[in-house]
Amino acid sequence: MLGLSAFLAVAEQQSFTGAAGRLGLTRATVSAQVADLEDRLGVRLLHRSTRVVRLTPAGQAFRDRLADLPERVNVAERAARAEQTAPEGRLRVTAPPDLCQRFLVPWVAEFLALHPAISIELDLSNQAKNLIEQRLDLAIRGTLAVEPNLVTRQIGLSPLWTVARPDYLERRGTPQDPMEMVGHDLLHFGHLRKGRIWTMTRGAELVEVPIAPRLELNDGWALRLAALEGAGICQLPGFVVGDDIAKGRLVPILTDWSPGKVPLHAVYPDNRLIAQRVKAFVAFLARKARSEPDLSAS
Repeated sequence: MLGLSAFLAVAEQQSFTGAAGRLGLTRATVSAQVADLEDRLGVRLLHRSTRVVRLTPAGQAFRDRLADLPERVNVAERAARAEQTAPEGRLRVTAPPDLCQRFLVPWVAEFLALHPAISIELDLSNQAKNLIEQRLDLAIRGTLAVEPNLVTRQIGLSPLWTVARPDYLERRGTPQDPMEMVGHDLLHFGHLRKGRIWTMTRGAELVEVPIAPRLELNDGWALRLAALEGAGICQLPGFVVGDDIAKGRLVPILTDWSPGKVPLHAVYPDNRLIAQRVKAFVAFLARKARSEPDLSAS
């Protein structure tokens, strides 16, 4: 409230001139601020004379209630400055569930061990979030529309794979051309911008495969589980199925055709004073992603 600092300074110095010198203001400005405060409160806080300034009973009671205000302001200022000087505080993050299963949750645990002053609230969702309205510090996203007032940093790039369980391919045959998949049981990640189309390229060739999914899910990890049960062919990023491919649980098909790559972005509100905990976490994620082949495709 305007006038509090002036009032407290006058009460301490018992002088408008002394208060003005302490605050770096003119005596007239200090007097005007105190008078304005008294008008808003509807009570006289100070007895004024040409020689001395004294607190009224109401002024003394008001000052007593404000006794710890300067220290509380100092604490608040130190906390605000710490946001920019040290990684601490609570970090609210939203991220896709399929990334969390294999990578993000272990990374979060490691990050927390490195930064004891930080806590994390992790929202697992494929839904777009309004970071500012929902008071989120950071989102991890794949495909990305251009959004105003947000900073984006690509932290990873994961290849897409077309895969199936080996015994499914033994039973149904292995497609040798993208269009041969039309007759297969296809497992589809729902809510894609292209809808029920699988796009594949080979050099300058491009094929768009119209699909009628046998099973459609909106979660990559659940889609992976369906493929591991032998339910059909699916397309998923390496950060979901890379380990299954390496261990032979799922087999990539049509490897001379590319379904593309999935970028991973860290997205956070555009603010000149980005909190250190956000900066530290984004830098940590980028470093971890660079060390994982399934997240560092060229």
